[in-house]
Amino acid sequence: MTLWEGRLGQGMADEVADFTVSLPFDRMLATDDLVGSRAHVRGLAKAGIVTDEEAVTLLAALDRVDEELTSGRFVFQPDDEDVHTAVERRVTELAGDTGAKLHTGRSRNDQVATDLRLWCRRNLALVAREVVTLQEVLLRRAVEAGDAYLPGYTHLQRAQPVLLAHHLLAHGWALARDVDRLVATVERLNVSPLGAGALAGSSLPLDPDFVAEELGFLGRFDNSLDAVSDRDFVAESLFDLALLGVHFSRMGEELVLWSSEEFGFAVFDDAYATGSSMLPQKKNPDVAELSRGKAGRLVGHLTGWLVTVKGLPLSYNRDLQEDKEPLFDSVAQVRGALRALAGVYATVTWDIERMQQAADSAGGAAVDLAELLVVRGMPFRQAHALVAGLVRDSIERHVPLAELVEAHPELGEGAVRLLEPGVAVTRRTTPGGAGPSAVAEQVQRFIRRLGVDRTRVATLPGAPPAD
Repeated sequence: MTLWEGRLGQGMADEVADFTVSLPFDRMLATDDLVGSRAHVRGLAKAGIVTDEEAVTLLAALDRVDEELTSGRFVFQPDDEDVHTAVERRVTELAGDTGAKLHTGRSRNDQVATDLRLWCRRNLALVAREVVTLQEVLLRRAVEAGDAYLPGYTHLQRAQPVLLAHHLLAHGWALARDVDRLVATVERLNVSPLGAGALAGSSLPLDPDFVAEELGFLGRFDNSLDAVSDRDFVAESLFDLALLGVHFSRMGEELVLWSSEEFGFAVFDDAYATGSSMLPQKKNPDVAELSRGKAGRLVGHLTGWLVTVKGLPLSYNRDLQEDKEPLFDSVAQVRGALRALAGVYATVTWDIERMQQAADSAGGAAVDLAELLVVRGMPFRQAHALVAGLVRDSIERHVPLAELVEAHPELGEGAVRLLEPGVAVTRRTTPGGAGPSAVAEQVQRFIRRLGVDRTRVATLPGAPPAD
């Protein structure tokens, strides 16, 4: 059965049915379709379009469908074009002619737009919750790291030593911006399209404000054409998820490097590593690599969707059916990566001695020598040139930098202390910097931010209850 079969004189060609069917993927909207349908029924009853008795019958049938779907007893039929058709078909089987009233005053256009907003609202809240969980793991490991330090890098070249806590929290703050984006997207999409009909509303006495309130939306649409054709919220969701994927990719790349023998900074727990089918000695960081690799998939979903919608005329076009698969897959991939990365960071072992040995090279304190000269009154550009010359001389002549510093009249024996292991990292004192006092203050700021974000995420509209 199609919902529009009365218009056409013959059945749909098999090739058309195969090409246009969306049930294999949009069945994921079943829960949201039932939620939206219940609100629609209550709206029909409020408007007097169905009687109270009919509303009770329809709601009972929807509850029965819900039970069948939850238990796995729901039987999809070969001619169920999509999840909306399947639900209405089963409701009609259960409720007879009363079931045929379910779709009164509603189009699949506003129905699917409502379902998808409900789905996004719920699932983006779940993603945000799991981002906060990963942040909590990073915070815990940062606190555990104490005064451990490692080289900070620019251009993948050793630059200055930084506390390991500072490095881990750098990822935590990037994820905080992801939470911001997810929360903002949920708040922006929290508008009900139900009542817009196919594109122009209805002549029936419907009350879109009532059903919007029933569904927990902030309000209802302002323009029916826009309501059924708007998929900005899908693009925004895909962007949020793609940028999360980019952050995962950076984290994954770092873990791949750090766990290599060349770096030797990190050792994966066996439960979060894989082996080789051929090489007995291998321990591979597959979670980190897939976290890096899936970023391309997420960016591709975003790019593909933007290209799909860039030239669509108002209002609804079947092209919009293409919104679901990239969205569903992006959420699934991101949630999988969040859980796996949380496990990796919770269990990874740091080789602190190896990290600190790498950070204690004399070059890591070069800027401290220049800043010492600045404090003594030398212009920074001159100080920079002087120290750079000493570094170059040390490399070319194979003379320890400490000897050259001690012998230089502008520096001397007092400056050599800056080159001692563990000293340079303690000199980063500016707010937000990588030294002990600044990082201690940063940890407190991050704890406060996490507390705020936990509340924001938990109180998002449509957020499922915490496990």
